[in-house]
Amino acid sequence: MILRRFGTALAPKRNTLMHVGGDYHSVVGGSNADMSSKANVEYNVRHGVKHLTIRAPKTDANGSWDPAELRRMKENCERLGMTLEAIRMEPTYITQSTQDARERELDKVLVNVKRAGEAGVKVITYHWTVIPIRRNRKTPGRGGSEYAGFKLEADWKNLPATKSGRVTSEEYWNRITHFLQKVIPVARESGVLMACHPYDPPGLPFGYQGADNWDSPSIFDAIKRYEKVVDSPNNGFQLCLGTVGEGLKNPADILPIVEYLGRKGKIHQIHMRNIKGGLHDFEEVFPDEGVLDFLQIMRILRDTGFRWSICPDHMPHHHDDAGGLQAFAFGYGYLGGLIQMVNNEVK
Repeated sequence: MILRRFGTALAPKRNTLMHVGGDYHSVVGGSNADMSSKANVEYNVRHGVKHLTIRAPKTDANGSWDPAELRRMKENCERLGMTLEAIRMEPTYITQSTQDARERELDKVLVNVKRAGEAGVKVITYHWTVIPIRRNRKTPGRGGSEYAGFKLEADWKNLPATKSGRVTSEEYWNRITHFLQKVIPVARESGVLMACHPYDPPGLPFGYQGADNWDSPSIFDAIKRYEKVVDSPNNGFQLCLGTVGEGLKNPADILPIVEYLGRKGKIHQIHMRNIKGGLHDFEEVFPDEGVLDFLQIMRILRDTGFRWSICPDHMPHHHDDAGGLQAFAFGYGYLGGLIQMVNNEVK
C-alpha cells in the first residue's frame, strides 16, 4: 500500500537506521534496578536490542539529573555494546497546581536538557499525565496471560478529581505552550529531541477526573496542534501506537497519523503496542494479534526515513513472567523480524 494523503506517494526505500529499542517497561532485577547494569544490558543485547531508553537518573542537590550518574550509565552501556539513546522524563512540571511550582520544575527541566545533550543522549521522552493512566478491567489472554483494558464508565462524571484538581483545556494548553516555548530552544541548542507521549487513553470526555485532557476529543487534531505550538524538528513525539489507536473509533485511521508525522520528521520514538477495540473500549494485547496493522506502519516508517527506536510496550502479564522479560523478549524478536522483512522488500 502506498499512501498519498499528504502529498506525493512515498517511494519504498531501505531504511537501515530504524532499530528495535529497549526501555523502562522491562528491566532485569525489577523496576527499581539499575538499567545500565551488566545483567540488564546483556538481556537486551541478547535479544537484538542495542539502543536503550532509561528512566530519569538520580538527581543532584538541586533536583536536576546528576551528570556523573549520566556518564556512569552511558559508559556502562557502551562497554557492553549498547547506546544510551533516550531518557524518560517524569511529568512533574505539568501536574503542579501553582505557577511558582511549575516554574521551579521547569528550571530543572532546562538543566536536564542541557545535561542530556552534554552526555550525548539524543532523545528525551515525556508524558503529560495530569490524571493517572486509566485502566479499569482485566481480561484473560492467550496462554494464561492477562490483558489490561479500559471501558469508559457510565458514571464517569461521578469519579473524583485527582490531586491536580480541575484543569481546563485552556489551562492545560497554556501549560504546554509555556513548556514548549521555554524548552524547545534549549533542546535545539543542546542537540536533543523532545518526544511527547500522548495521554493514555486519548479522547476522554472533558472533565474526566477534573481534567480536559490535551489529546481530547480528537487525538489527530491535538497532535497537529501540539507540534505547531513550536514548529521545530526538536518538538516531536514518542508515538505510542496503542495509545493513539485507543483514541480512534476506527483504529485503521492511525496510518495517516503515522504518515503525517513521519513525513515531517517528528517521530522521535515509537511504542509498538497493539490493542483490540478502540475509542473508550479496548484491551492491550500481544503485538501480533491486535487491530493495528504493524506491517503497514513499519513500511511507512521505512519510507519516511524514521531513524530512532521502535520499542515493544505494555505487553500482557503472566504469573510465570512477573517482570515481563519473556513477553518483551518476544516483542523484541517480533519487531526485529518486521524491520528485516520490510527492508528485504526493497533494494
